[in-house]
Amino acid sequence: MAYRLVARTETSLRAQLLVPLAAITLTLLAGSVLFSLLGKSSLAAFHAFFIEPLSTRYGIGEVLLKTGPLLLIAQGLAIGFRARVWNIGAEGQLLAGAMAASALALHFDSTESVWLLPAMVCIGTLAGAAWAGIAAWLRTSYNANEILVTFMLSSIALQLLYYLVSGPLRDPMGLSFPQSALFSDAAMFAPLLEHTRVNNSLYLSFGATILAWIFVQRSLSGYKLLIGGLAPQAARYAGFSEKKAVWLGLLIGGAAAGMAGVGEVAGPLGLLQRSISPGYGFAAIIVAFLGGLHPVGIVFAAFFMALIYVGGDMSLVSVGLPNSSATIFQGMLLVFYLACYLFANHRLQKVEIRH
Repeated sequence: MAYRLVARTETSLRAQLLVPLAAITLTLLAGSVLFSLLGKSSLAAFHAFFIEPLSTRYGIGEVLLKTGPLLLIAQGLAIGFRARVWNIGAEGQLLAGAMAASALALHFDSTESVWLLPAMVCIGTLAGAAWAGIAAWLRTSYNANEILVTFMLSSIALQLLYYLVSGPLRDPMGLSFPQSALFSDAAMFAPLLEHTRVNNSLYLSFGATILAWIFVQRSLSGYKLLIGGLAPQAARYAGFSEKKAVWLGLLIGGAAAGMAGVGEVAGPLGLLQRSISPGYGFAAIIVAFLGGLHPVGIVFAAFFMALIYVGGDMSLVSVGLPNSSATIFQGMLLVFYLACYLFANHRLQKVEIRH
């Protein structure tokens, strides 16, 4: 007797809603076991992860600061994922947007024009889309796998960043440190909460969420992308262009990631440096799936993931957990989500083995 997975003919809305909740519950249980093996109190660890960040004004600001890029990138990626266009290179697209915006800010460092920051947002968004467009062109022209191409492009973007901050864009007064000069005030987002680092770039994320909801729920292009992902043969029969779906999915994801890159360099950093993102582009993939690829669900998933980021930093000091604890949590969350999603959409069926 053996078993095989069989796709369910129908899946209830209740089951789909339970998937992220079950994944979070299993992650917390596995985390308790992990903390016990490390000789740490599970209650103290969970307090540091999920309560301590929200107990101070500064902690709340840090959670909101990290929610912004996670939310923005995940909304863009989710649109492509719904069409089965797998953009894994948002980290590189974020760097592309950050580099383009930084070059503009440094070129006009003496200007006080109110148009400088909007121009940075525009050029960063276009740079992120262009970087993703390389993968779209290779996929539609040569059938190259977009998973591999977008992932490898992230490595190229990182090396380009190292080159720029060590050469053309390096601060001549920076004592050979690999970073650019500080941006002018006109190239910076204004603070959103006093005595915190969160800034007005958060509005870009919520604006993107509204646009994503309209695109997914109310537009014909969003409907075509959804049909192309769920039923490719039906989409082709209806005349929906598969190449257009690839281009649209990758360009939207790249644009969102590029905009997030602008939010980082023109927000909490205020300059271009070797370390811009703590892995937002990869964590946003988990956020997109944990939110069920739905614009509203992604809002809660982004906040939860940001809480893990900030809580991981705080647990390092208050509990003495390893620095990699937040990354482990993210990995477990993705694994458990995929497992729960699998069994929500498939069932085990007995198969008789005949000899």
